[in-house]
Amino acid sequence: MTDDQLQIYCKNTGEYIDVDGGEMLLNVFDTIKQRLGFTALCAYVNNCNEDLHYKIYGPRQVEFLDITSNSGYRVYTRSLCMVLYKAINDLYPGKRLTIEHSIGNGHYCRLKHNGGAVVSAKIISAIKARMVEIIDKDIVFQRRERLTTDVIEMFRKQGLNDKVRLLSTTSELYTAYYKLDDVIDSFYGPLVPSTSYLKVFDLVPYEQGMLLMGPDRGNPSVPAKAVAQPKLFKAFTDYVKFNDIIGVDDVGTLNKVINDHQASLLINVAEALHNKMFAKIADEITERYHNGGARVVLIAGPSSSGKTTSSKRLSIQLLTNYIIPKVIELDNYFVDRHRTPKDESGNYDYESLYALDLELFNNDIKRLLDGEEVALPTYNFTTGEREYRGNKLRLEKNDILLLEGIHGLNPELTRQIPEEQKFRLFVSSLTTLSIDDHNWIGTYDNRLLRRIIRDYKYRGHSAQATIAMWPSVRRGEEKWIMPFHENADAMFNSSLLFELSVMKNYAEPILRQVPVNSPEYSEAYRLLKFLSYFEPLDEKEIPSTSLLREFLGGSSFHY
Repeated sequence: MTDDQLQIYCKNTGEYIDVDGGEMLLNVFDTIKQRLGFTALCAYVNNCNEDLHYKIYGPRQVEFLDITSNSGYRVYTRSLCMVLYKAINDLYPGKRLTIEHSIGNGHYCRLKHNGGAVVSAKIISAIKARMVEIIDKDIVFQRRERLTTDVIEMFRKQGLNDKVRLLSTTSELYTAYYKLDDVIDSFYGPLVPSTSYLKVFDLVPYEQGMLLMGPDRGNPSVPAKAVAQPKLFKAFTDYVKFNDIIGVDDVGTLNKVINDHQASLLINVAEALHNKMFAKIADEITERYHNGGARVVLIAGPSSSGKTTSSKRLSIQLLTNYIIPKVIELDNYFVDRHRTPKDESGNYDYESLYALDLELFNNDIKRLLDGEEVALPTYNFTTGEREYRGNKLRLEKNDILLLEGIHGLNPELTRQIPEEQKFRLFVSSLTTLSIDDHNWIGTYDNRLLRRIIRDYKYRGHSAQATIAMWPSVRRGEEKWIMPFHENADAMFNSSLLFELSVMKNYAEPILRQVPVNSPEYSEAYRLLKFLSYFEPLDEKEIPSTSLLREFLGGSSFHY
């Protein structure tokens, strides 16, 4: 090597590799792919996700990523979406594709024309066959960049009015987009090099639309299997209808509302919808209670879904129905620390169902429902042991038990309690706002941003620390929460249409503190790119009872 030889450091091999100036990552990968034994879909370049057509002009740290990584899977899915869009454009020009949200192991899509859904099994079969043809042709995804004003006109000519609205509210001078044969599209992340990388997929009928299925996360050589989730789908659909009625279903429209100083009405209507939903759930619980059931209300949901505020606001609505909630903290039923299960890393797994003393818990609940006075335990997190400090509870007339915890929907938690005595509520932030028709907002991104802000503000945790622990949190959710959400008697969608515009003000400065040389920077960079699409919105008009206050501060509730 000479002093002026251009090199990159490859994290996959742990060595420096000589490269030519302007050489693409795809060519570099070809020289080492036999040693790595996987197919790269994209790469981290200095911890920023880039496509494999990225050209190297200076020293870089590079890590090639495959389908098993979260970033690689997102790249694969985005690329499939563009193939789907091209197939529809080829077969049914003038019809509008909307990719709305993830559900049932896939992404729910609708095909619209003049405002109505026009999808059928025959149409879906034709689209899938055309996708296979496009993939077999191995067409290159060409990344290009032009003046934003030029790109707006290109999208306008192609009928992508949602992207026109979005770009018209941004201040970027240049905009990147992708070209696939004769169509263009834009995404907030890279795509695979060409269509032949996308052999594994499926397109299946689902409700009024279709599910785009990527590879199975456990076995990427086969497509994921669609799973029926009717209750979750209805929770999404109800909010989509709400978005349609108020005329705000994508970020471009939201930005216009903010720029036109019309956000006050949006905030008030969104908060009123939450109030209405809490009142409806409370009325259902009350009716069941007076019919001899629903004496135990179990509230569950993933991290940062707003379970605590939901519990407090539901309690208020129940009180207006003359029903008095008595709260029991599930954490106080932890087994003594030495009996706590351990995870695969040998650490105590407090998210495991079996970290709770199920026998004691069920026995206490049964005794309370039988009218007995029960001494309630307190878990001492310092000593790791259960204590009794004189806390006692007896249920009086019109009292119900209210329990909040991640295992509330798991039948095993309350296996000794009669089913008719239980009312299960699932709380999650089911984001129905889209960036545009082909770029949805993942519910986990919304929750992650909530948690980053809350951890920083109230727990002294950096964004880097929160991002680092998030994969473990998600694994726990997938194991202990998500398999049971269809057990819910009711679902509460805690998302608020305007919240990402408000959280932008908090999250951006916190995310910018993540060091560039840390593994967590790639996720921080992705979230910053995501937030860049939103116009900021001041929080001053958000009421103190808003669920969002649980994360921002300024709540009238005590946590």
